[in-house]
Amino acid sequence: MPSVASLWFRSVLLPQGWAAKVRLTIEGGRIAHIEPGTEPTPQDERHEIAVPGVPNVHSHGFQRAMAGLTEVAGPGEDSFWTWRELMYRFLERLGPEEVEAVSAFAFMEMLESGFTRVGEFHYLHHDPNGAPYADVGELTNRIAAAAEQSGIGLTLLPVLYAHSNFGGLPPNKGQHRFINDMDRFARLMEASRTAVQSLDDALVGVAPHSLRAVTPDEWRAAVALAPRGPIHIHAAEQTKEVDDCVAWSGRRPVEWLLENASIDARWCLIHSTHLNADETRRLAASGAVVGLCPVTEGNLGDGVFPALDYLNSGGAFGLGTDSNILIDPAVELRALEYSQRLIYRRRNVLAGGQKRSTGRRLFEAAVAGGNRALRQDAPIPTFPRRPAEGISSSGLSEGATADIVSLNATHPSLIARSGDALLDGWIFAARDSAVDCVWRYGRKWVSGGKHRLRDTLVSQYRATLSKLMG
Repeated sequence: MPSVASLWFRSVLLPQGWAAKVRLTIEGGRIAHIEPGTEPTPQDERHEIAVPGVPNVHSHGFQRAMAGLTEVAGPGEDSFWTWRELMYRFLERLGPEEVEAVSAFAFMEMLESGFTRVGEFHYLHHDPNGAPYADVGELTNRIAAAAEQSGIGLTLLPVLYAHSNFGGLPPNKGQHRFINDMDRFARLMEASRTAVQSLDDALVGVAPHSLRAVTPDEWRAAVALAPRGPIHIHAAEQTKEVDDCVAWSGRRPVEWLLENASIDARWCLIHSTHLNADETRRLAASGAVVGLCPVTEGNLGDGVFPALDYLNSGGAFGLGTDSNILIDPAVELRALEYSQRLIYRRRNVLAGGQKRSTGRRLFEAAVAGGNRALRQDAPIPTFPRRPAEGISSSGLSEGATADIVSLNATHPSLIARSGDALLDGWIFAARDSAVDCVWRYGRKWVSGGKHRLRDTLVSQYRATLSKLMG
């Protein structure tokens, strides 16, 4: 268990707003005491600016190794679906050691950029030939090992994947590493819980992959294996997916889920890119979190989420890095806001009102929604009410896990700024990361912007990529 530590910051983002000269006392991985308006003592470790760590609600760690390898135009019109075929072929090269090394590198980059917890949407289960490993939890063990080595908080989301499309169609060859029946998936869930037992405050949820990959009976059975959540599912990422769902059920994907799945605060719907006005309003009112991945969604040409209408309806969202082509919460938030500016042809679209900081509103919403999507082990009140005790909504608070990010006050984007302007500078003006230090569960993993095991993890990743690409 982490020892007691005392951290002093010149400026800290608390749930009630910015506070000056704040001492945070860390005990047992949590923030035990917060003392604003106090001078530093010799025992304090001193820093300038502290904000809560950002949850990453949606990651496929192994895809970090593919970054930049799919940017060559094919013979036809490129889309998510042509990218998926390339991803399937890449999977044929990945063994357990490669999965662990690549995931550890991705998790390291998350910590260095300000993410402190990851929801690993884990659907790679079998060997390259599609045969189950002797240990059904072989690759979940590798994800847990990568989280332990990097230090990131882990919400492991084992994925049930059974079919190639709506109506229970047989899987195709490219999907053979993903496929489980319910008996084997139940064993995988138990193996996942065993895999994370040694990790600090790790959690296992469940992820029916999508309505096209599981039947209604299968997703109900999967959800029953994690009765208190969290529950994550891909929904309405692509227009083809929407059209196929309508052909199968007469309903759009999010519409079908709202009518059939008792969507509530346990749920995180990943992407939800293509919503109509009624779905937007109803999903916002459900208490669920939408997992937005703006960089990946832009890279794949998915489309643009109706963020303005959704937030104006009181909806909650979290950030995900999905394909991990570029890992940085500031870049994700920037991409989210800029997508709306391009649609509406005006600025500060998501600020939420006059004289409000766009960066502050987006940052706090991403932290609050991400915490709901990843940290819960019991139902949480509807956003934006105060969440369950011990889970910080949007600022650092007593009792919350000590997942803390300090910003570099000498970074060019932060010079001579204070309060909300610090977040605006970080999100909209930083060419490179403005993160200085990161504490995860009270342990410092990043100093001076660099992970303490960076050399080791980069060396492992370099050797792995050389082997894969060779």
